Amino acid sequence: MGAPGWRALEEVCAAARDAGLLVVADGKRGDVPVTAAAYAQALVGETQTPWGPVSGLGADAFTANPLLGRDALEPLLAAAAEAGAGMFALVRTSNPGAADLQDLPAPDAPLHERLAAIVDELSPRLLGDCGLSGMGAVVGATEPQHFARMRELMPRSIFLIPGVGAQGGKPELLGAAFAAGRAGGLVAASRGIAADPDPAAAAERLRAVVWEISTA
Repeated sequence: MGAPGWRALEEVCAAARDAGLLVVADGKRGDVPVTAAAYAQALVGETQTPWGPVSGLGADAFTANPLLGRDALEPLLAAAAEAGAGMFALVRTSNPGAADLQDLPAPDAPLHERLAAIVDELSPRLLGDCGLSGMGAVVGATEPQHFARMRELMPRSIFLIPGVGAQGGKPELLGAAFAAGRAGGLVAASRGIAADPDPAAAAERLRAVVWEISTA
């Protein structure tokens, strides 16, 4: 929707903040370092201009594509640290085509395990007092067999977990993601709630299941 779409996004973020909610900008940004720095300014920072600074979206966290490597992640990570924000790198996504690349065998492990190792290597940069890091990982709910290994490889990272509901992921199978504690995972659900005749009730049902399995 162009400029009106960005304006609508800003209004949604403002409404969320007014309601006391956190905003995760799921933009999956990733590019060469100079462009990644511009993305970081747009998401959690500001851009300097001859007429003064222009504020970005002011998100509390955002998603990032790590396939360009560590140097492309660095400007995003630095901006997150400066803003007190979080960052979720794509590790093993929820779409069926993820297996085309992310599960490919490498010399020692599948690609998604190498991505997990990079996340863990970077996690001290956003480590909180509670022992969990704002350098998190996107791990899809549609392939729950990966969660135990992902948690083993990324013990300090918060998992952003898409794919529950419309994509077929089942919340009762996500227990391994919460081995680090209840704050160790954030389940993302949109269509399954928005399309329900009673979205508030659908959200409450999901919350209750996740709360139960996160303490199992």
